[in-house]
Amino acid sequence: MIPRYARPEMTAIWSPETRFRIWFEIEAHAADALAELGVIPKDAARIIWEKGAKAKFDVERIDAIEREVKHDVIAFLTHLAEIVGPEARFVHQGMTSSDVLDTCLSVQLARAADILIEDVDLLLFNLKRRAMEFKYTPTIGRSHGIHAEPTTFGVKLAGYYAEFTRARARLVTARDEIAVCAISGPVGTFASVDPRVEEHVAKRMGLKVEPVSTQVIPRDRHAAFFAALGVTASSIERLATEIRHLQRTEVQEAEEYFSEGQKGSSSMPHKRNPVLTENLVGLARMVRAYVVPAMEDVALWHERDISHSSVERYIGPDATITLDFALQRAAGVVDKLLVYPERMRENLDRTMGLVHSGRVLNALTQAGVSREDSYRLVQRNAMRTWKGEAPLLDLLKKDPEVSKALDARTLDSLFDLEFHTKHVDAIFRRVFGE
Repeated sequence: MIPRYARPEMTAIWSPETRFRIWFEIEAHAADALAELGVIPKDAARIIWEKGAKAKFDVERIDAIEREVKHDVIAFLTHLAEIVGPEARFVHQGMTSSDVLDTCLSVQLARAADILIEDVDLLLFNLKRRAMEFKYTPTIGRSHGIHAEPTTFGVKLAGYYAEFTRARARLVTARDEIAVCAISGPVGTFASVDPRVEEHVAKRMGLKVEPVSTQVIPRDRHAAFFAALGVTASSIERLATEIRHLQRTEVQEAEEYFSEGQKGSSSMPHKRNPVLTENLVGLARMVRAYVVPAMEDVALWHERDISHSSVERYIGPDATITLDFALQRAAGVVDKLLVYPERMRENLDRTMGLVHSGRVLNALTQAGVSREDSYRLVQRNAMRTWKGEAPLLDLLKKDPEVSKALDARTLDSLFDLEFHTKHVDAIFRRVFGE
């Protein structure tokens, strides 16, 4: 985790203080359940809660103990015993380290998902507002980076809204799938801890029980979680790449907000660079980089090993913190995006009507000309327009083979820009339900 790309709310989830507090709550809830089952004294469970709840766990002390015992959970339990006193002997009864570690990770990932979903909601809000603002603003659609046919800038943004709506649904599913508890003891058989303890802890921690934990929660859940983060990051990159292309000097249809006093280059004072969206592309690469290790963690040996442990210490904080920052930055970019409708119209017109070639092709076929001949007739005139000889409409009107099938009035009608925007309302109803 790099502080430059981290927000405090998400970072706090992964702090040692938060982790040890969650560990304590898991242990204390388990003690309550054990007390109700008569496994440990009720007074012991009460004292564990009373002393632990108001304690401030000493991270440096726990780290010092771990350097000696070489075991993080034992180090924590040793420190907890220093706080709780004799009743600490009833802590962790029948449990194994993975019961604490995996359940804690589930809590952290669920909390992280809640923040990420809120981030997406903000991005969706801004995308919808800007889509409505430019609903009917004509612009050129491009394929292969080349002018294709007209669309509207609102339709472009509506597409991103639909994409991030899907991203949100994936994050909700990923959160639901990861929010599970495992308190099942060695190799997951519940031989040393009653399943009712797991059910109690799960309920108190806002989780569901893992049906078969094999001592660890199966890592397919985690793989799906990080995959959902990776796909969301890819959607951010697609949005950022679009803005970067639109900001190019030769295009200049939209650009990132450039604040008063901002500098674009150390040597060229005129520069206004798409630094935020370029940054988003880099951050998206990092989030995706954590997906493959998460998938490789699925295949643990038998009932468990710890080859996943070191991986998750990295990817849990880094992936969620990075994506949180990226989503917030993307929402800000969309919110303040500078849009230039006049430039969009200028770019629409710069190819002198070539963007209407498809309509002419279809009209010729409907007038009785074969598709092969129709394509040949339109293309030979379009290539002349590409060379700058004359607008496509003028050339088509002068072409005897074309004018034989389509009169001038019909040709004029085929160059109507509104033809391409007539179903914008239908698209918006599909996306926004309005």
